[in-house]
Amino acid sequence: MMTSKASIQDLLADFTTEVTPGSAARVADFRDHLREGTVVYITFLPGSDFDDTVRVAARLRKEGFIPVPHFAARSIPDRKTLDDYLARSVGEAGVDHVLCIAGAVDKPVGEFSDSTQILDTGLFDRHGIRKIAVAGHPEGSPDMSDEAIMSALKWKNAFHQRTDADMYLVTQFVFESDPIIAWDRMLGEEGNALPIRIGIPGLATIKTLLMHAKACGIGPSMKYLTRQSRNIAKLMTVNTPDVLVRNLAGYRESAPETGIAGVHMYPLGGLRRSAIWSHAVADGLFDLNSKGGLDVTVDYT
Repeated sequence: MMTSKASIQDLLADFTTEVTPGSAARVADFRDHLREGTVVYITFLPGSDFDDTVRVAARLRKEGFIPVPHFAARSIPDRKTLDDYLARSVGEAGVDHVLCIAGAVDKPVGEFSDSTQILDTGLFDRHGIRKIAVAGHPEGSPDMSDEAIMSALKWKNAFHQRTDADMYLVTQFVFESDPIIAWDRMLGEEGNALPIRIGIPGLATIKTLLMHAKACGIGPSMKYLTRQSRNIAKLMTVNTPDVLVRNLAGYRESAPETGIAGVHMYPLGGLRRSAIWSHAVADGLFDLNSKGGLDVTVDYT
């Protein structure tokens, strides 16, 4: 597959990323790592306090970024709480872009068990939310059957027709392009109209990536990581998603009908070097190498 530098730059041009409230506390100023205007998700982990989400969202807005708080349905007790969370996010941080997910807790804390239920309240429109990200599952989900995943996707496509917000899919991080390409084609055949933002892993060692993949319940991609981990020399070497990015860019270049609109960078090994690498690729500061990847020409270590 032939891939131009321009197509790779285009894929990374508007990459999004994320922080946890805990990792945000270790960043003196996000402008030291990211360019103003970058979209930054704020994760909501099980047992978290939404006060911390609002605080980080307000800080990101103040520093010139677009905050995207996670609304995890299974961690929201009821409609009144959801209404309050939205009012505070909008009022204190100017939020108009959110991610709606089921969430990682096994047992819902209240009346919501999945993202479709919180979307169906109508509260996101009522609070003026203009953009809503929802989960895409290219490798399936340990919590849902493939049939349930497709049913939810069709519901989200139908909901998109009756909400005022723009909607798109964002996936968990992946390591290989072939399953993503097959999934994108399958969604197109099923009539999906939502743009797709593919999750890619940030710069981290194979050991760190394995840890995060296990924690996130990522199945098929574990095979890739397990193969890589057999090489002891690679185990503690920082891994970059360059081959994945090049392959996805080449696919987009050859298939204009694709739903893939961009990437979401999970900064698993730390925000600083993942951001340096991503901005360098977006700026074209790389060469195409003979291994099917990229040689970035700036220091990101």
